[in-house]
Amino acid sequence: MTSTTTETNERSAARRRVPRQARSRARVEAVLDAAAALVVEHGVEALTTRAIADAAGVPVASLYQYFADKEDVLLALADRDMAEMDEQVLSDLATLPVLTVASVVETTMRAFVTVYHRRPAFVEIWLRGRTNTALHDYGREHNRRIAATLRALALETGLADEGLAEHVALLAVEVGDRCFQLAFEHDAQGDPALVEEGIALVTAYLERHATPAGRTGVPQPGSGEGRP
Repeated sequence: MTSTTTETNERSAARRRVPRQARSRARVEAVLDAAAALVVEHGVEALTTRAIADAAGVPVASLYQYFADKEDVLLALADRDMAEMDEQVLSDLATLPVLTVASVVETTMRAFVTVYHRRPAFVEIWLRGRTNTALHDYGREHNRRIAATLRALALETGLADEGLAEHVALLAVEVGDRCFQLAFEHDAQGDPALVEEGIALVTAYLERHATPAGRTGVPQPGSGEGRP
């Protein structure tokens, strides 16, 4: 983790008040939903705390109880949507009875697309809003976590050999991320041809380190396949 990313995360955590009551949590969600709608309509750069408060129907002072500024709202939105993306990936991977390098790559990348379709503001914030330094750093750190998680899965299940180094896994995630940027640059639903090419590209790159089992398939851990 870079010092800039650490500072960004610490800054956000230090300033943001965590709502404990249901009413307060609902208010925060309303603020985030209002910000998301504004981002889709006007873009990241046009967002202001006044506009967010007005759209959410809350006083600006109430917004500042939970968020330090516009950037803090954007980071909270990114955090919410990236958590949803992580859950989607894990959920979709769990449905695979047999794992291969190819199936893990395809399932993971299609899970990303599912969340992009469900959260159009995330497309604006992450795929189109990276001129914001805090968002850029936050997203890069998320990519590192994804790469570490998927690398650990590949090694633990025997899908890949030790040639799948940390930097190899990270590059694969970053390449896939760039493919999504291009696919969603001018298309809210994503150019399906570019998504397909991205899946093929990342799969071919990672299959260089696939074990024989990583190509033919290994049972999903806990699935019971292969047991007497």
